Amino acid sequence: MGKLWQGRFSGSTAKNADTFNDSLPFDQKMWSEDITASVAHATMLGECGIISKEDEKAIVDGLSAIRADIESGKISEFSGAEDIHSFMENELVKRIGDAGKRLHTARSRNDQVATDFRLYARGAFDRLKSSLVVLTEALVKKAEENLDVIIPGYTHLRKAQPMCCGHFFNAYAEMFLRDIDRVRASRKRANVMPLGSGALAGTSYPIDRNLTCKLLGFDTPCENSIDGVSDRDFAAEFAFDCSLTMSHLSRLCEDMIIYSGGEFGFFEISDEYSTGSSIMPQKKNPDICELIRGKTGRAYGYLTDILTVLKGIPLAYDKDLQEDKEGFFDCEITTISSVEIMAEMLGAMTVNKKASDAAAEEDFSCATDVADYLAKKGVPFRTAHEITGAIVRYCIENNKTLQNMTTEEYRTFSDKFEPDITPSISAKACADSRNSYGGASEKSVKETILSIRSRLSEI
Repeated sequence: MGKLWQGRFSGSTAKNADTFNDSLPFDQKMWSEDITASVAHATMLGECGIISKEDEKAIVDGLSAIRADIESGKISEFSGAEDIHSFMENELVKRIGDAGKRLHTARSRNDQVATDFRLYARGAFDRLKSSLVVLTEALVKKAEENLDVIIPGYTHLRKAQPMCCGHFFNAYAEMFLRDIDRVRASRKRANVMPLGSGALAGTSYPIDRNLTCKLLGFDTPCENSIDGVSDRDFAAEFAFDCSLTMSHLSRLCEDMIIYSGGEFGFFEISDEYSTGSSIMPQKKNPDICELIRGKTGRAYGYLTDILTVLKGIPLAYDKDLQEDKEGFFDCEITTISSVEIMAEMLGAMTVNKKASDAAAEEDFSCATDVADYLAKKGVPFRTAHEITGAIVRYCIENNKTLQNMTTEEYRTFSDKFEPDITPSISAKACADSRNSYGGASEKSVKETILSIRSRLSEI
C-alpha cells in the first residue's frame, strides 16, 4: 500500500524527501503502543456503533495476530511505510481487507501519534522510577553497612568535619528520592489521553472518549483537542527529570572517583567495574564512573533539544514534533542504564574503614568541636572561634594535632579547658555528638535510614 495521504497528490514524493520525512527507523520502537491504542480505539468504535461488531472483531483479532508475529520474530523488520502507524495500518489491511481501512475512523494520525507517545512515555516514567528505587535501596544498604566508619566531610573539597560514613550515602539517597518524586508527579501529568482529539478539532462521530480512556488506563481525556495533539510538556518533563537524575549520578561518580583514588583511599571500586591501562600495568581506572559523568551531557542535550523544538511552533500540530522522539529514546536508555549500573557498582564497592577513620581526624577537622566545647562552657561562640583559630595556628607551627595537645597546652589559651577536652574531640566523638535531626551521628543516620526505607515503602 502507498502512503495514507496519497489521494491528494498526483505525483510521488522525491526519494530524498521521503528519506528525510520518514520516522519509521526510530518510531518503530512504539509498535506495541500503537497496537494497544488501536485495539482500544476499534473496541470503542464497535461499542458506539460507529463500525460493525464484525469489523471490530476482525480489527482486534488482526492486530492481536500482528502483535503475536512481532513477539515471535515472524515479523522482524519494519519497512515499506513512512512511520510505524502507517506500517501497522498497511499490515492490517493486507491481512483483513476493507475492515482494516475502517480502523482510522474518527481518528487522525495527530492524535494517534500523541497517544502512542504518551503510552510509551508512561512506561518510560515507570521504568525510570523502578530503577531509581533500586539505586536508592543500594545506597541505604551501603549506609547501613558502614555505620561504624567515620569519614571526613568536606566543603570546598577541604576537610571540614567528621561524620558517620552512612551520612554520605544517605545524602545521595535523598537526592534520588526527590528524583523519584519528580518522576511520579511527571507521570501523573503525562497520563492524559489525546485520542479523540482528531487532527486538532475533535470529531463529528459519536465517540466515547471515557471508554477509550478507561481501556488505555489514562486518568482522563484531554480537555482541549488542540492542546491534546500539540502538547509535549511530558517529553520536556521527562528530559528534565532525566537531566537532574544524571546530575546527581554525576556528582556521586565524581565523589567515588576522588575517594577511591590513592590520595584518599576511602572507597574501593570492585575490579568488576574498573578497567586498566594498555601501557601502565599498575592502573585501575574508574571508567564506569567517568562514563556516567560523560553521558550526563546526553540528557542535557535532549532537554535543550525538546525545549527548542517547542519554543516557537504555532498551534496545533506541526512536523517539528517528529523531532520529539529520537532524543527521548536515547535519554531514556542513557539515564536508566546509568542508574542501573550505578546500583550494581555500589553493591560491589567496599569502604576502607582504617583509611577513612584516620583521615577523619586530619587537617584539624575537629576544630569546630573545640570551639563548641568552649561555647558550652560559657564562652561566647565568636570568642571561642577566635581562640580555636589561635590553637590551630599553634598546632601548625609546632607540628601538633588537636588530639595530641596536652590539657596544659590547651589551658594556655583558655582556663575553660579541662582534661575531658581530648576524648571529646576524637573524630568518632565529634561525629557521634551531632545528634540533631538530620545530623551526621550514627544515631541520626540510623533514624534517617528508617525514614528513607519508610518513604520507599510508600512508593
